Amino acid sequence: MTSTSPPPGTPRESAPGGPVASAGWSRWLVPPAALSVHLAIGQAYSWSVFKPPLESALDLSGTLSALPFQLAIVMLGLSAAFGGTLVERRGPRWAMAVAATCFATGFLIAALGAATRQYWLIVLGYGFVGGIGLGIGYISPVSTLIKWFPDRPGMATGIAIMGFGGGALIASPWSAQMLESFGSDSSGIALAFLVHGLAYGVFMTLGVLLIRLPPRGGPAQAGAAATATAGAAGAQVSARSAVRTPQFWCLWVVLCMNVTAGIGILEKAAPMITDFFADSSAPVSASASAGFVALLSAANMLGRIGWSTVSDLIGRKNVYRLYLAVGILMYVLIWQVGDGSKPLFVVCAAVILSFYGGGFATAPAYLKDLFGTYQVGAIHGRLLTAWSLAGVLGPLIVNWVADSQEDAGKNGPALYGVSLVIMICLLAVGFAANELIRPVHPRHHLTAERKAVSDADDADTPGNAPAADGPAPGRTRPSP
Repeated sequence: MTSTSPPPGTPRESAPGGPVASAGWSRWLVPPAALSVHLAIGQAYSWSVFKPPLESALDLSGTLSALPFQLAIVMLGLSAAFGGTLVERRGPRWAMAVAATCFATGFLIAALGAATRQYWLIVLGYGFVGGIGLGIGYISPVSTLIKWFPDRPGMATGIAIMGFGGGALIASPWSAQMLESFGSDSSGIALAFLVHGLAYGVFMTLGVLLIRLPPRGGPAQAGAAATATAGAAGAQVSARSAVRTPQFWCLWVVLCMNVTAGIGILEKAAPMITDFFADSSAPVSASASAGFVALLSAANMLGRIGWSTVSDLIGRKNVYRLYLAVGILMYVLIWQVGDGSKPLFVVCAAVILSFYGGGFATAPAYLKDLFGTYQVGAIHGRLLTAWSLAGVLGPLIVNWVADSQEDAGKNGPALYGVSLVIMICLLAVGFAANELIRPVHPRHHLTAERKAVSDADDADTPGNAPAADGPAPGRTRPSP
């Protein structure tokens, strides 16, 4: 004997993959749920606040104090890649709960490490455990947002991913204030980590409770079904097949090049603007350089929602052409005439960082256009391995070149000329890779029969969901 679907208006809380929205549920409640996670994990961009206190309290070098952040970014990419399929199967609520648990626990372990002056515990907690929370949290709402907003996927994912860029704007002054109040010794750092862990755990739980999957009939807005784009209604490609296509790897190269170019400036922003104008009539003060970093963070955040929304209008390939081609122009201007005008330097850097943020926010919608919505979250997780590489490559290029030039007796803008040329070349490689992207060959598409078999296999695995919007076609649930 089989059971029928619940009556309209009844939330299917026991549905595989998480709770399904009842009739009348507003899809505009989903972005705030995603934001609660991304605003929290965006704290990662404010790690530099803890670097000087850690170096002083635990007698660390600058390289060692950066290790927790670097490991966290590496774990972000790896956990997103390996956990992406599991996130798709178990749904966004499960993923957000795992992310909240790991991210909060990471801070608590780091707090213990600071309190006992065991630096390896800080690396383990913030870098490894917290990094897993970063990766799972980053991809947790992506496919759900795309399913809720098939008509505006760029805008929807941009709203959530904007939170990751904006998280540092909240966390930086908050962390600085705590260190000022608690002290910057090991016990003060431990207390700050403890407060972070508890506060973020509660805040992220709001998203866990609020998130919903769209009903099987699709999202509705004002009583009418949302207009699905061709990518949502057309060809669907599984994650396993996607990584075997040239389109995936071309986009991987595009993202890696764009992120490398952006994060290189972001990580070195304060000393870079100071060095560029050190010999000018009006050198940049420490407070002005800090303001420059805040401006770049704002550009990063606004670029995520702004450019991803533009991509809904002009297309994903065209907006990446903009990121890469105009990014090259901005780097050329900084390289050639950046030291002659502070406003020009600031504007060029801000544009580059807006493209850096926009590239992250547009990537899920680009994947959806190429591979459909079937396993877009899992595919996105695999794509984020490009971020893991770029997060190491960008700062390494800029810092290594600057150190080498300084050893050669150079100073000022001359410290960065070679690295700027390298960034220009990397963006050119990314532009070429974007031009090579074409529609996915039909041999990779899932037929209805293959999708049903794949969904049935997932359903037979304990704890897995056959699909994000309900059971596979032709399958019924046994009655309780």
